[in-house]
Amino acid sequence: MPDTVVVGRVGRPHGLDGSFFVEGPSEDPARFAVGATVLVDGAELRIVASRQARGRPVIRLERRVERGAELGVPRDALPPAAEDSYYVFQLRGLEVVEEGGEALGRVVDVAQYPANDVLELDSGLALPLVDACVREIDLEVRRIVVTRGFAAPG
Repeated sequence: MPDTVVVGRVGRPHGLDGSFFVEGPSEDPARFAVGATVLVDGAELRIVASRQARGRPVIRLERRVERGAELGVPRDALPPAAEDSYYVFQLRGLEVVEEGGEALGRVVDVAQYPANDVLELDSGLALPLVDACVREIDLEVRRIVVTRGFAAPG
């Protein structure tokens, strides 16, 4: 579903009423509010119950769904990212090169850590998503330029 952005996955059950933990939830709590809708296997389903448990969202949809199923929203339903901010889906697949042009790999994911986010590359490198490292993100060209030296073996 290329026009869909994943905002979580169906996690382990919580209770007996069909509620479940949302794994890898979106940071936007409104995504999981009662009355909101999510796409599951192409079907739009309404959230009929929502609460927090152990700091994570627990929701129930209008019908049961398979554990592990992706919860998505239409890409055009997302608000524009703030200036100098990006959605993770926008960064996945971008080529990462050092200043000077040496290719380092492609972004496979962005890991969240307390101090800063980290670009995880298909080459095994992990680069901090901070101004000192990331010099330019060009979504049109699909490339990230990083400061020389951050990819040095540690």
